[in-house]
Amino acid sequence: MDTASDTSVAELPLTLSRLRAAWQARQPDYAQRSDDLARLRAAFKPRLDEMARVIATDFGHRSHHESLLADGMTVLAELDHLRRHLRRWMTPRRVGAGWRLWPARAEVRMAPVGVVGVISPWNYPVNLALIPLATAIAAGNHVFLKPSEQTPHTTRFLRELLAEVFPAERVAVACGGAEVGAAFAALPFDHLVFTGSTAVGRKVMAAAAPNLTPLTLELGGKSPAIVCDDFPLQQAAARLATGKWFNAGQTCIAPDYVLVDAARRDALVDALRAEVQARYAGAGAAADYTRIVNDGQAARLQGYLDDAARRGLQTVRLAEVAGERAMAPTLVLDPPDDAAVMQEEIFGPILPIKSYRTLDEAIDFIVARDRPLALYPFSRDRARIERILQRTLVGGVTVNDTLLHFATSALPFGGIGASGMGAYHGRAGFEAMSKALPILWQSRRAASDLLKPPYAKVDRFIRLLLR
Repeated sequence: MDTASDTSVAELPLTLSRLRAAWQARQPDYAQRSDDLARLRAAFKPRLDEMARVIATDFGHRSHHESLLADGMTVLAELDHLRRHLRRWMTPRRVGAGWRLWPARAEVRMAPVGVVGVISPWNYPVNLALIPLATAIAAGNHVFLKPSEQTPHTTRFLRELLAEVFPAERVAVACGGAEVGAAFAALPFDHLVFTGSTAVGRKVMAAAAPNLTPLTLELGGKSPAIVCDDFPLQQAAARLATGKWFNAGQTCIAPDYVLVDAARRDALVDALRAEVQARYAGAGAAADYTRIVNDGQAARLQGYLDDAARRGLQTVRLAEVAGERAMAPTLVLDPPDDAAVMQEEIFGPILPIKSYRTLDEAIDFIVARDRPLALYPFSRDRARIERILQRTLVGGVTVNDTLLHFATSALPFGGIGASGMGAYHGRAGFEAMSKALPILWQSRRAASDLLKPPYAKVDRFIRLLLR
């Protein structure tokens, strides 16, 4: 980490004041917002390969194509979605005032709130910085971004990119570690977006509470997959492998464990082994397998495997991968609930496989735990899927696949309970970073002029209103 470039804690409130003063002096209109999004896209698109290289530098190695997809395609798609719908979202919406207030008319305007803070994580360091930033810009706000200190090269890339597109009084970037992050979260923002772990999310919420700062918290949790006994195992294995080992499992909505009917557990293991071997065991396949981001994360993950070994649990290495901090895709079979791998979000390439006897047993297992950020039910039977959906409540769902609800701009993305609060992406994010401003327009002559003492004179009129 380049501490020489860290932002001093004393600078943070001064920067926020500068951003807020500029916003109060001139709030961005439709033309400004649309132009900002267009210029951000135009500056970002030619730098996608550079982006992938700097992320790989921070990770030690990261699949170039995974960076293009996860941190490039998603941002471009969101920018396009925001620009396509922005004018309609900004248009005041007429609502009925009701016959009692006739002839008044009512409307709701989506008003920008001011300055939005964004604290972004290291696992998708461009995607999870630029999508909330772009959404805040679309909503007419100024933005103060705090990227993760774990990816300093990517932070430098973001700083340079944003300085090219936005003046310093409209978008600013703070750099630094835990001390800067804690002070940043305690600033009196008009809205704050945090993406990260549940444990840190609690600290962010506590820091924001004295200011009553509205929050969007995108946290994590143990997102389950349920493979029902009617779903083809080869297809399930292929889609689970993509969801789990994309970015080496360092994804907040990666399948954290798989529930499969007991009779097919070993067949699923074989199918996952074949899938992983085909992807990562061939010549040159190492380029497509992402490393664990740093030594601390690698040690944490190894701790799960060490605990499994001490307990005598069966583990299955699905492929051998070479390179510093290259952790092999590994299964842990039927770990008990108190195993370390079942206690915390894994956030790595380890996948527990748990057997169930009945679908209700699998659902009960999920419901008994904190509500996760994602759920992946696999079944060809619509009734079974509906049964799972009706009995569970999670942040988001992809049916018969993994991850893809995140990439759908029209769907709100967010958790519930321990997996977060609030949502963003598309209109959900635009509305979260706006104030729905209710306005009642009264006419020159109104019945309300009659509602004054002595009320006996208007008793019949008041009783009419009570119908």
